[in-house]
Amino acid sequence: MKFIFPKNYKYNTKVLGFIDYITAIIDLLVGIVIFGLLNLIFNNLSTKIYFFIIIFFPIVLFSILGTNGENILEFLIYIFKFFKNRKIYFYQKNGIMIEK
Repeated sequence: MKFIFPKNYKYNTKVLGFIDYITAIIDLLVGIVIFGLLNLIFNNLSTKIYFFIIIFFPIVLFSILGTNGENILEFLIYIFKFFKNRKIYFYQKNGIMIEK
């Protein structure tokens, strides 16, 4: 049996079907750093957990919902390029990113 895939189809393996591995690893590393910093600041475990949820939950929501199917690393690279040179506009033509 042969399968036909369109040229613009991207196959990305995902954790639990909704978040790709690069984004999950970056979120895990950010979570570890945040929890490590909270360990230095607070002694009470419940306070650490509350602040961890308050800080980390928006990051995870942004990773899952806010990138239109791109992984978070590519999204951060686009943001960095934008701040580096604000006159560059990114647009998509025939599935290829073009810099103007």
